[in-house]
Amino acid sequence: MKHTHTRPNAHIPTRERLIFALDVADIEQARSLVAQLGDAVSFYKLGLEFFLSGNYFELAAELRSSGKKVFADLKLFDIPATVAAAVRQLARHEVDFCTVHGNDAMLRAAAAAKGNSKILAVTALTSLDQGDLDDLGFTCDTHTLVLSRARRALELGCDGVVSSGLEVAALRASISHSLITVCPGIRPVHNDEEDDQQRVLTPALAIANGADYLVVGRPIRDAANPRAAAERIQAEIASALGNP
Repeated sequence: MKHTHTRPNAHIPTRERLIFALDVADIEQARSLVAQLGDAVSFYKLGLEFFLSGNYFELAAELRSSGKKVFADLKLFDIPATVAAAVRQLARHEVDFCTVHGNDAMLRAAAAAKGNSKILAVTALTSLDQGDLDDLGFTCDTHTLVLSRARRALELGCDGVVSSGLEVAALRASISHSLITVCPGIRPVHNDEEDDQQRVLTPALAIANGADYLVVGRPIRDAANPRAAAERIQAEIASALGNP
């Protein structure tokens, strides 16, 4: 399906498009950030670090009860039956998004077990560059790999993909507009600090390329005023969408 003038997934509320990566070590840090951010953030990503805190589902329930959305970013990778069982557990906790990082059989099993949750296939981690892909044995470039995985994910019943904002324009041009695109590695401004994300983009450029959701962590978490930082990104997203 080719690109049209109508923006894909235009029904998504503008302020839900910012997903804050709540990558902290314990529930008190998490609660403090949630309280500071208030209504500046309505969607939270809970990843592996916080999962190992032991309070993952406790915080997920608190976020849900306060009207927030939850993205369980655990990148499930195991035999298909185990992936399906894990997805059913997550769906029981009413998570909105869940990531799976595996082959066709794993993705198919996850999609069949998702319930009301949405399954996102990980295409290529944003911490990888071409040299890393070569080391892992991939014989194609990042662009080709991402497009191939995205096409397969949709065919297998997944709802969307996690992809660098650098590939979103190509995804929008060649793959069904029903695809949900979630983009990590978003940085509000370019800086020269050491960064483990190799393929990054600003919020405005990612949205302009067709991203549905932007995942932002450190630029908000480490800001002197996290709420103000989140609001600046919200304003940039709204502006890129042409909203007042």
